[in-house]
Parts: sequence; C-alpha cells; structure tokens
Amino acid sequence: MGKRWIRFVTRNKWAVLVAWGLILLATLPLAVQVTKHLSSSGFDNPRSPAVWATKQLNLLRPPLVPSPLLISGATTQHVITMASQAGFPAHEFHAVSVDHTLFLPNPRGSLTQAARLQNILKHHHASTVSTDQRAVGHKVAQDSSKTLGLSGILAMPFLAVLLLIVFGSLAAIALPLIVALAGSELALAAVTIIETHITLSVFLTDIVSFLALGVGIDYALFISTRFRQNLERGEEVDTAVLDSMAHAGRSVFYSGIAVAMAVATLTLGGNAYWRGLAIGGAIAVIAVLIATHSLLPALMSIFGHHTHWGRLFSRKNYGLWRGIGRWVSHRPWAAMILGLAFLVPLAAFGPRMQMKSPANLASMLPQSDPLRQAVSRQQKIEGAGSIAPLAVVMQFPTTVTNQTTWAAVRRVTQNIKPLPQVKQIASPTQLGLSPTSLSLMIQNPHTAPSAASQALKNFIIPQRDPYLVVLYVTAKSGPDTPASARLSETISRHLALWLPAHTRAATGGLVPVLQSFNQLTSSRLPLILMAVAVVALVVLAIATGSLLQALLGVILDGLVALATAGFLYLVVQTGHLGFSPSPPDSSITPLIFVLLFGLSMDYEVILLHRIQEPLKAGQSLRGAVRSGVGTTGSMITGAGMIMVIVFLALLVSPLEVMKTISIGLTFAVLMDTWVVRTLLVPSITVLLGRYAYWPWGDRVHP
Repeated sequence: MGKRWIRFVTRNKWAVLVAWGLILLATLPLAVQVTKHLSSSGFDNPRSPAVWATKQLNLLRPPLVPSPLLISGATTQHVITMASQAGFPAHEFHAVSVDHTLFLPNPRGSLTQAARLQNILKHHHASTVSTDQRAVGHKVAQDSSKTLGLSGILAMPFLAVLLLIVFGSLAAIALPLIVALAGSELALAAVTIIETHITLSVFLTDIVSFLALGVGIDYALFISTRFRQNLERGEEVDTAVLDSMAHAGRSVFYSGIAVAMAVATLTLGGNAYWRGLAIGGAIAVIAVLIATHSLLPALMSIFGHHTHWGRLFSRKNYGLWRGIGRWVSHRPWAAMILGLAFLVPLAAFGPRMQMKSPANLASMLPQSDPLRQAVSRQQKIEGAGSIAPLAVVMQFPTTVTNQTTWAAVRRVTQNIKPLPQVKQIASPTQLGLSPTSLSLMIQNPHTAPSAASQALKNFIIPQRDPYLVVLYVTAKSGPDTPASARLSETISRHLALWLPAHTRAATGGLVPVLQSFNQLTSSRLPLILMAVAVVALVVLAIATGSLLQALLGVILDGLVALATAGFLYLVVQTGHLGFSPSPPDSSITPLIFVLLFGLSMDYEVILLHRIQEPLKAGQSLRGAVRSGVGTTGSMITGAGMIMVIVFLALLVSPLEVMKTISIGLTFAVLMDTWVVRTLLVPSITVLLGRYAYWPWGDRVHP
C-alpha cells in the first residue's frame, strides 16, 4: 500500500502539487483566525468545589463597585489634578513610575463617578487598564499570542542558515520549509474548526505552530537527506524517491505516530487546558505526516537533481561522525560513562523540582511591566492578600428573605473573622443590620436605605430561588504563600460545620481554583508519564522488532526527563539565568516531558533503523553501529539543533512561563541528540552484543 501510494504520487506529482495549493489556499482564512474562539481559561479542576463557587461568583460580573486602575500617559500630580474635577480625593492615587499611577477607589464609590474619571483621563490622552486578576490574565494571554508571530519571524533566518549548513545547497532548503509551513497551516486550520465545538486554550497556538514547524522540518530533513544520498549514488529520481520513502519515510511514520500519541496522553490531565494542548499537538503532528507522505515526495520528484542547485559545499564528507561512530563502537564503556556523566548529576536534583501555577497572575509578567508593578504597589498599600480575596459562596435551602439564612451567614462570618491568617472579611452582616432587618430589606428593597441596598447587591448572587450569598475574605499573606493555601483549606473544611444541613458551600477565587489545578496536575503527571512510556515502548518495539531496544529507549528517555527536571530546579526554581525563584509552572512542565518523550522517538527510530540496515546485510554489530552513527550523526544533531532554534525563539516572549518551556525543551533536545543518541544508545547497543535487538536480533553477532 505504501509503495503503491508513493508511485501514484510520483506519477501524478503536478496534480498532487496543485491539490495541495488549493488546500492551502482554502485553509488560509481559517488558519489566520485560529485565536478567534480560543479561551484563556481552563486552568482548573472541573470536579473541584472551588470551580463551582467561582462560576457562581462570575454571575456578579460586571462588578458593582469601581475596580483599581493603572493610569498611563500622565504624571501622578497631573492625574490628581484631573481627578479632583470628578470629586476623587488625592489619597486614592499612588505613583507607580514617572508616567504610571495606581488608582485605588473607595469600595463604596460609584461606577458612575469612576466612569466620569475615565472620560476625563481619556480627554487628556491618558489611558487606563484594570489591575484585577482577570485583566492581568488577559494580558498574559495576549503576550503569549504575540510571541507566536515575533518568535516565528526571529526563528526563520536562523533556520535558513542552519538548513544551509545541514544540506549544503540553497535549493534543498526549500523542501523542509515548504513541508513545515504547509503542515503548520493545515494544523491551525483544523484547530480553528474544532475550537468552535470544544473549549481549547489560547496557549496551544504557540505549541501547534512550533511543533508543526520543528517536526515538519525534522521529518523533511530525514527523508530528503536520504533522497539526496540516493541521487549521489546514481539512482534515478523516481527510484530515489521510492527508496527514501520506504526507509526514511517509514521511520518518520513511526516517529510521527509516537509523537502524536505521546502528546495525546495530555488528555489524561483532566481539564480543558490539557485537552486543548493534546488535541492541538496531535493535530499538528498528523498534519505534518500528511504533508511528508504526499507533498514531500511530489516535491522531491519535481526537484529531482535540482536539489543540488546552489551548492556551496559538498555534504559527502562525513569524516567527523564516522570518527565518532568508530570511537563509540570501539570504546563503548568510555562512551557510556561519558554520556552518563552529563545526565546523572543533574538527574540527582530532579526529585526536588516542584510545580505550581501562581494565583498572582501578575508574577508571570516581567518585573519591568507597569501592570505587575501596579499590582505589587496595591499589595503594599492594601495588603498582600488584597489582589486575590477568597470568596465563600453559600447556597442555602432557605431563601434570602428568610432570617434564618442571614443568621447562618452571621455565624459563618463570626467563625472566619478570628482565624489567624484573616486580615478582614466583607460580609452583609457587617452592614450594621440584624438578620431580621436584612430579610426585610430583601422583601421591601424600596424602603431600605439606598447605600445599604446597593452594598447588599455585592453579596447576593441572583439565582432562581433560593439566592446565593457570598463573603469575601482577605488573607494577611500573598495568594501564592502556603499560609493563604492553608486558610483556604481551613475555611473549606469547616463550612459544613458552620452551616445548616442541605447547604451547598465552597471557597472560590483564584487561590482555591489554582490550588486545585496544581493538585490535579501533580496527581495526573505520573499517569501521563506512564502512558507516554507505554506509547514509546509499544511504538519502538513495533518499529524495531526489539523489546530490549524499546525498553532501553524508555529508560534513557526517563533519565533525560529526570535530568531536565534537575535543570529546571537549578535554573527556574532556585532563580538563575534571569529567572525569579519560583517553581516551574504546572501549566507547561508536563508538556516539556511529554514532548521530550515524543520527539526523542524521532531520533531513536531513525538511528536504530540505520543500524539495522547493515545488520540485515550481514555486517557485524560494531560495523553496523559505526555505520549508523556515521550516516545519521549529522542528520540527528542537525535536526535537534533545528528544534533548539525553534524553541529558543520563544525566549523573545516577556513571559517567564514561555521562557521556561523554551529552556526546558532546549536542554532536553540537546541532551537527547548529543548525549543519548550519539553516545549512550550506540555504546549500550555494542555492549549488549548478540542481545542488542532481542528478540529480532537472531542475526546479530557480538
């Protein structure tokens, strides 16, 4: 079936090319709209009571009181002068920098007055942005999306230079770039269609684009390199295409299936965010596989001997890698010890790595960002916990017109207020009215004092019947401290004791929601890694016919993953190379390990297949290993460096979360290509002797 398909493609190469042109033309409008329906949410545990409470809390939007604002484009003194026209006192304005001012309104202020202030500022060419965590999260999502275009533009010239070094000719550069870009566009168009039906994360655009770009270039590199080698041996163009697809194309197919299945295991993460990354990543790889097995053979058939056009130097000299292959095959113990020396010391730090998504979303922004500085200023003025108060949401069996409801609210308020980590609590029972007066106010709102009636709306979530009541608890400590986490857990644990039977209650807000997300991700990570290991084991066993090589591949990948965790601990968690000391983000750390396992299968399958070919021809194991390393060394390390450039381009992002995934994947790919595939796999294969490819290796001799 495979050979028949490739023969069909080569005979109808121009028709295939035209078909691909029409497909790309039709999907381009979809691809450019990929972020239209993506969501910046999904970082939660869907089954957590905190998610239910937070969803109810969102029904209070828009807020009934003015929110803090960051004012830009005017000095603080100028802002104070303008604000006095709207009746705002000077003490509500605080300097953040020369032309940035933080506005902290009185909680009892009116929205009308705040709107008047914004109009005055706008008239004087000053801009405002909310500093609440919802607005900060929106900016984080925006900065992540901007990374896509900027890093892509930055990566392209470096990729072109590296491809020129790897291929040695100008014409050959076009093949991997065309295939990678075609696969990227097809993947983004598919995501655009899917996102209208299920919730997908806005952060997957970077993953889809860069995974498709990197994997597409890698796969095209593997196949087209084999094609050019066949041409150099004097084969006809169609024969060279058929042979390259039968060997390198077969390896790429197994690799692509492994990567797609590995990324798909992220669905085990258990929420919309991980499901989105799993679907997007799998689609990206499948799109690239479709391009490499249809568009690429057609292009190779059309290019033919012209792939050598613009050759700047010959690529026939593999002296360096033949020398490395000779040394590894004849000094396997030395090569293995050298490889382990790179990984084992870092792997020892791996268990110390922790994961945590911050509840203070501003901490994800650069320290120089005015919005982050404004949030930090707000914490110094109002308290560390003021930016993310806990919301205690209670759904009573009785209505809010019943005084027993308000008696229960007062009891909860009185129990929470003396807790040692509580700075203040905002409760309707603190309006100076008794439970009876509160119930009467709900029944006859027109007879109640207007100020009290307006304030009460901030604590009642409108439902059919009964209504829900919410209390706001401000902790003394910041939202990402263990003390705030303990306070959230204490309140959640005791609510059932303080409330009457049949009352549904939970603590909501960023702190408990992200706390549940971190717990969910930490508990699911072992399951995800186990699933990835099983995928790698099965695919490698099928691809090579060797259970032993499959097991060896999984063990070595696990060692690289542990070393990568140690690297992230030393750089990110302890704060080096410009990183603020904080645990790697839970939203990206599992992705690093999953992509590591998936991408490593590319290089593993290519290397093992190249070693198997001379073995099948009767060559000795040492000779086969020497030949495999000599012919694939430059290709595997070149492909790895291509992935490194793609990932390093993410360093242009102002977000530390994107920089973490950049350096994490860069380190993992470098260790995998230059240490595992160059030193460890070849040396251990030689040391295994006749069992190197068990049970396939009946023909393998020591």
